[in-house]
Amino acid sequence: MSIDLYTWPTPNGHKVHILLEELGVPYTVIPVDIVTGDQFDPAFLKISPNNKMPALVDSDGPDGEPISLFESGAIMIYLAEKFGRFMPSDARGRYAVLQWVMFQMASIGPMLGQAQHFQQYAPDGNDYARNRYSNEAARLYGVVDRRLAESRYIGGDDYTIADMAVWPWMKFSHYQGVDRSGFPNFLRWFDELAARPAVQRGMAVLKEKRRKHTITDDAKTILFGDRQYERR
Repeated sequence: MSIDLYTWPTPNGHKVHILLEELGVPYTVIPVDIVTGDQFDPAFLKISPNNKMPALVDSDGPDGEPISLFESGAIMIYLAEKFGRFMPSDARGRYAVLQWVMFQMASIGPMLGQAQHFQQYAPDGNDYARNRYSNEAARLYGVVDRRLAESRYIGGDDYTIADMAVWPWMKFSHYQGVDRSGFPNFLRWFDELAARPAVQRGMAVLKEKRRKHTITDDAKTILFGDRQYERR
């Protein structure tokens, strides 16, 4: 069995890094530099037609044949079910976890991502967009905080892929315009996960590739400008 993970050090990449580290299964990291445009390579588009990372190729798929997957949530569900860990075996528990994974995919990722984008890259004077997304981000932190007031983990009593999916997105509240000090249940949960060795290893994947400097105009064109919207 070989697992190839096409990835980059972003929250969606880190979700899958953390799960693979928690599972303790070997995998090969194939960097997809989204700032220089690797995501538009025709070979990568065959695996991930939406030109987003991460994507995964498992040589030992469900029928013994290779399988490729895109969308981080689908990848996490696949891995949890393949290895029989971090997903409840009973139907009620499974759907409890899946609803929070969908919550991350539909709300946490898109809204916190937009908050971070407008806080960092919107032109001066674009306060409407900054406020809209930062207010929505803060609301979502509140949803998570209330959930964690009644449950140790996002999906229930046990640590699951729901926690791994949400945690990397909520690590960067300072870039999202959110003061997380007012969410004590969230902070308890966040600190517990931050102390897990597998979470630390997952967050360290491709750490050396993270850019500390300002993104260039060319990079902006690739990430959210004309290059992003070219028909392929």
